[in-house]
Amino acid sequence: MKFVAMDQAGEPSSASIKLDLHIHTLDDTKDVLDYSAHQLLERAKAFGIEVLAITLHDSVFQREDVFAEAASIGILLISAAEMRLHGADIVLLNVRSDEVEALKSFDDVRRLRAARGDSLFTFAPHPFYVMGGSIGGKRLKENIDCFDAIEVCHFHKGWFDRNRPARKVAARFGKPLLATSDAHQLTAFGHHYTTIPRPENLTAESVFKALREKRGHLTSPPCTFADLFATFYFIFLLHPLQKRRHKHSPSCS
Repeated sequence: MKFVAMDQAGEPSSASIKLDLHIHTLDDTKDVLDYSAHQLLERAKAFGIEVLAITLHDSVFQREDVFAEAASIGILLISAAEMRLHGADIVLLNVRSDEVEALKSFDDVRRLRAARGDSLFTFAPHPFYVMGGSIGGKRLKENIDCFDAIEVCHFHKGWFDRNRPARKVAARFGKPLLATSDAHQLTAFGHHYTTIPRPENLTAESVFKALREKRGHLTSPPCTFADLFATFYFIFLLHPLQKRRHKHSPSCS
């Protein structure tokens, strides 16, 4: 399917497109969020982001109604998953459910990459950030062949920027960088993204080709102090509380 994005005036948009390839929604059964895929699409349209990947934890987002809605408003929605392999996360784009179910190790990723070729795109999310499933430096280097790109995490300000070592690894191994929102709150979406030249035909493969060729421009502004406060509040208080309530709710028993 060919996607032709329109601007707010209903005319074909500019020669570049915005991508956010790491996002979560309330469809994620291993997390607790408060916004829907429909709300995400509405905000993406408002912010002019034309390529999205909903990266559920350890499963592929498969709702056909959301893919159809995205296509109807000129947004390319790519099937994806954020998988945790022995404590380390990897995001896989343009992947099927049966493929991710078979992933137990990075050797499995290598076999899948060999079978799929350029139609699959993988990247290391938020490396060097110690919380969650961030992959550390030694392990990232040992498995660098499993990744097409390295993510620049949105959470940085001044001296606090764990993206510095990630940039060094990307430069050392010739990997492109990718800016994403990794959104867990709807207000966090729309400010961190990657821009590429508009392909003649907007497909997952044409997006991957531009990224591999390092034609991406990153937009990832530093956090404001308000952002820092809101993020720490969400990570250390609100989000753990939401997860505990969800775990003990009658519907989850």
